[in-house]
Amino acid sequence: MPGASGVNVEGSCEALCRTLVSQNGLQRETADISQSVLYTSLMGLLLVADNEKEQLTLGAGRVGLRNIGNTCFLNAVVQCLSHTHGLRDYCLLKSYRQEKFSKEDAKLMEAFSQVLSGLWDVNERDLVVNPRQFYSIFKEAVPYFSGYSQQDAQEFLRFLLDKLHTEINRRPYVRRTGKDPEQKYARFRISEEAAAMWKKHLERDDSRIVDLFSGQLRSSLHCSVCSHYSNTFDVFCDLSLPIPKKSTAGEVTLRQCLDLFSQEEKLDKENSPMCERCNRHTECTKRLSIQRFPQVIVIHLNRFTMSRWSISKSTTYVSFPLTNLDLGPYGPLECGPVLYDLYAICNHAGTVNMGHYTACCSDENGWCFYNDSSVTPVSENQLQTNQAYVLFYQRSNSTTTTTVRK
Repeated sequence: MPGASGVNVEGSCEALCRTLVSQNGLQRETADISQSVLYTSLMGLLLVADNEKEQLTLGAGRVGLRNIGNTCFLNAVVQCLSHTHGLRDYCLLKSYRQEKFSKEDAKLMEAFSQVLSGLWDVNERDLVVNPRQFYSIFKEAVPYFSGYSQQDAQEFLRFLLDKLHTEINRRPYVRRTGKDPEQKYARFRISEEAAAMWKKHLERDDSRIVDLFSGQLRSSLHCSVCSHYSNTFDVFCDLSLPIPKKSTAGEVTLRQCLDLFSQEEKLDKENSPMCERCNRHTECTKRLSIQRFPQVIVIHLNRFTMSRWSISKSTTYVSFPLTNLDLGPYGPLECGPVLYDLYAICNHAGTVNMGHYTACCSDENGWCFYNDSSVTPVSENQLQTNQAYVLFYQRSNSTTTTTVRK
């Protein structure tokens, strides 16, 4: 069928078999099983992978979503996630059923997967998919989104990913008995401290959502009194970037937004944390950088700013690269190029109170514009507008790891 395609299963078991056998991967004196048994077992895994590959046949994916009452925010985000291949294939293969350890029922994940099944149905029985059941289950989990008022797409995305993660968390639920004892990593290098913190995070939170979307931010503090450096590490699922004031040319680039996000910030005593060495609040400088790069990086252009009395929207035109976005300069020193390609955009048109969300997503046949139930092809030169709100980038120069090791 035109537009149909199969799933490319990454990390071929066959390649692994060849590597282990040709390079004598296991030492005979220490191995518990023979190479022939290992080869047979891995070939079995290969057959399973091949069966999955045959079972998952995709349609063109150019199917709209019905607006069931001010749900354009949901439709735009779901279309972007639907074109996140690592998540789409995971849902369509129902892989979460095999690896789920959470005590929670995966009701939301099942409903979300059902929506994706309709969007990628090879028979394309429906030109429009109704997300009513999925939205109903989501509102049960997050009552904040009940009603028909205007909702924020980026806020919805955060809540959705968090709830999906909770349902499919691979780590068994562990009751927390209080605050974890604070650990000191002063004797470690920054990369070792960051790795220890990431490992600690994975001990409690480990899912396909984490695999794809989670990265690690480093916040570096420099005390102006004693010159002591300290670092904290936080997990992120998106980067919320400030938009600088317009330049003389009237245009702002995504790189300028990233520069503003990562530039050094001066903190006075009232707003600074306590210095570990001075043991008191001091003036210091703070700088943010990316310590661990995710497979998919979601970039939120912070167009909405809140003042004391109102919320305003920035309509500044922000240009962004479609390919080879290099985030290496915002990571650890000497980490080299870290390249990403754009595959989806969530747009917001209108004002704070009267807005509308749409999506632009890339597939093997080009780009499409998703406006609720309407789906139309769009050219690359039509993607850059002052309505771009959330950008979805897939890492392109690394498929084996998302960690920068130093």
